[in-house]
Amino acid sequence: MEELLQVHLNDTHVALGAKMVPFAGYNMPVLYTNLIEEHNCVRNGVGVFDVSHMGEFFLKGEKALDLIQYVTSNDAAKLVDGKVQYSCLPNATGGIVDDLLVYKIRDNEYLLVVNASNIDKDWNWISSHNTFGVEMTNASAAYSLFAVQGPKAAGVLQTLTAVDLSAMPYYTFKIGSMAGFDDVIISNTGYTGAGGFEIYVKNENALAMWNAIFTAGASEGIQPIGLGARDTLRTEKGYCLYGHDIDDTTSPIEAGLGWITSFNKDFIMKDHHAAIKAAGPSKKLVGFEMIDRGIPRQHYPILNAAGEVIGEVTSGTQSPTLSKGIGMGYVSTAHVGSEIFISIREKAVKAEIVKMPFL
Repeated sequence: MEELLQVHLNDTHVALGAKMVPFAGYNMPVLYTNLIEEHNCVRNGVGVFDVSHMGEFFLKGEKALDLIQYVTSNDAAKLVDGKVQYSCLPNATGGIVDDLLVYKIRDNEYLLVVNASNIDKDWNWISSHNTFGVEMTNASAAYSLFAVQGPKAAGVLQTLTAVDLSAMPYYTFKIGSMAGFDDVIISNTGYTGAGGFEIYVKNENALAMWNAIFTAGASEGIQPIGLGARDTLRTEKGYCLYGHDIDDTTSPIEAGLGWITSFNKDFIMKDHHAAIKAAGPSKKLVGFEMIDRGIPRQHYPILNAAGEVIGEVTSGTQSPTLSKGIGMGYVSTAHVGSEIFISIREKAVKAEIVKMPFL
């Protein structure tokens, strides 16, 4: 068994009493107090996730945009300095290598932020297509990343920086000073739908930054938040999780990610995905809410009224905000408008397909 990697502040989380679990090859905090409390802290106030397991690749060179355009589905030519774009890396068989964020630092210089479980896979995939002479740097092991999320996050962080956070639209970033440290990447992004910022800081300054954020947020009831609440928060907003709702076998068109798939440029397997879009996908990622009591989980079968399997749950949870079971899953397109049931311990439990996000 491979030894788990550790984020830079691993010992800090252990000292805070976090329950640590293996996740994406890392020893990660899943819970500090209890799930409902942590979830509500982010939805209504401010909480901090240590997501330093994420990967950071810097791409530089005259052809950096050309490489990004070819390996990603979205149109990175639309990016201006300081703008962030959600995208995915199509693979050679019609699925997705990973989903990622593309940051345009300046002309010929970009940052790609990728999922922890896919750092090596993504690096090798992008490198294999780098026929453009782009200078690539894998800085994943040098950076810590703190997601300060919730409606009170901006107010807390504003006390630590002269950068005007209120003037930063969603999916933009600045490189500036925070808590006395220069060259911090301050990004108006997140995975909770609760608002907030993601702070990229060099590991040598990570503990001081973490402490500064908690000191600044003390009067607002700031709390450290584990991966458990990260999952319930993102599910309530219908955000895809790689390895669950998207993977090496799913087309972005099937996953409802047509909005990050731009056919006005060339990219890997463009014609394949264009054909799926033109014909209409045979299956679609849908959101559903439980009508009867039950908590849907990944891989549970989705049934029609006759008890036939028409799909599979990819993500599911008991929503702390809605107090009901919610989930996502792929359903054959012919059944998208019909009555559905989730097979929970071999019992058909009634659910209904709803429009996402759930709230």
